[in-house]
Amino acid sequence: MTAQKPKIAIVCDFLTVMGGAETVVHALAEAFPGAPIYTAIYNKDKMPAFHQLDVRTSRLQKLPKKLRGYYKLFPTMAIKAMRKLDLSEFDIIIASTYLHGHQITKTRPDQTLIAYCHTPPRYYWSHYDEYRKDPGYGKLNPAIRALMPLMVPRQRKLDLQAARKVDLFIANSSATAKRIEKYYGRKSIVVYPSVDTGRFSPARKRGDYYVTMGRQLPYKRYDLAVEACTRLNLPLKVFGNGPMHDKLVKTAGATIEFLTDRYGNASDAELEKAINSAKGFIYAAEEDFGIVTVEALAAGAPVIAYGKAGTLEIVDSEEVGVLFRHQTVEDVIGAIKRAEKLKFFPSKLQRTAKRFDRGLFITKMRKIVSGYVTKSS
Repeated sequence: MTAQKPKIAIVCDFLTVMGGAETVVHALAEAFPGAPIYTAIYNKDKMPAFHQLDVRTSRLQKLPKKLRGYYKLFPTMAIKAMRKLDLSEFDIIIASTYLHGHQITKTRPDQTLIAYCHTPPRYYWSHYDEYRKDPGYGKLNPAIRALMPLMVPRQRKLDLQAARKVDLFIANSSATAKRIEKYYGRKSIVVYPSVDTGRFSPARKRGDYYVTMGRQLPYKRYDLAVEACTRLNLPLKVFGNGPMHDKLVKTAGATIEFLTDRYGNASDAELEKAINSAKGFIYAAEEDFGIVTVEALAAGAPVIAYGKAGTLEIVDSEEVGVLFRHQTVEDVIGAIKRAEKLKFFPSKLQRTAKRFDRGLFITKMRKIVSGYVTKSS
């Protein structure tokens, strides 16, 4: 690498809907101004936060729009498309990855690939059996189940090939670091994801309702929160969309309210208004980290969550929330009842969330990249 300022590129899996991984990509763009963002597919209509950024897409962007909506059905195509990206002009490539973001091709021996790993692909590794049981594609589920045993071994092989070319792994949590070591045989350092804690203004006087939010995928288990609140006759505001949305609506009781924007996603303004005064936040997923959990604390809402993986690094005492041990409706109901007996202080919850603030993430990522530049000079 030359003594000149290194050229940096950011790479990510997809930019099709705003979620935790996309929030990290946006923060990386702030940390490294001017770095272009490469991704397999970009849905500009649903990603207003990226409109002023230099987003460059793979050849998958040329697929017909309807086919692009089923991009996760073409994993091998996505890998090939990412490997064909021309990144030869860049000295440092930072990949935000949970699927194929690290599947790029290094063209020079002095190029550095840093992978910010949200998790080794859950579909292939840690949650393969769970995804095979319910891939989350509705009527296509039987076909996907039949194809998974045929396709996944090949995908695992390609994933391991890509992992071997990564110079440094950064894990978004200790739970993810353990998976990186288990599946890739690689050590990593932990840098918690970027969370914009400053966008929330916790109210001292809380409402009588609970909130849950995020992508409505099978493994997120929003059904548990919906059924628990239905049985307890408690108001629950559900923000988000996804493959499970229609099923959730059908099973919900009269106290459950679903809120989405015109794109079918959670409205930021409505979400912030609701969570800032919510009695609590219910989350039943086993998360790699759990950005939405931190956002809830930043808004002063105590967390009622499944006590496993990344959530354990956020909710570390009953001063900030209540954890349940099993993903069952009975456990969620029990945790809600425990939380109802406790007193929470919004200011304490907000201070806890500050440990994961966006500014800390940006500072740490700049320091890591700067260390690589110094080492390579």
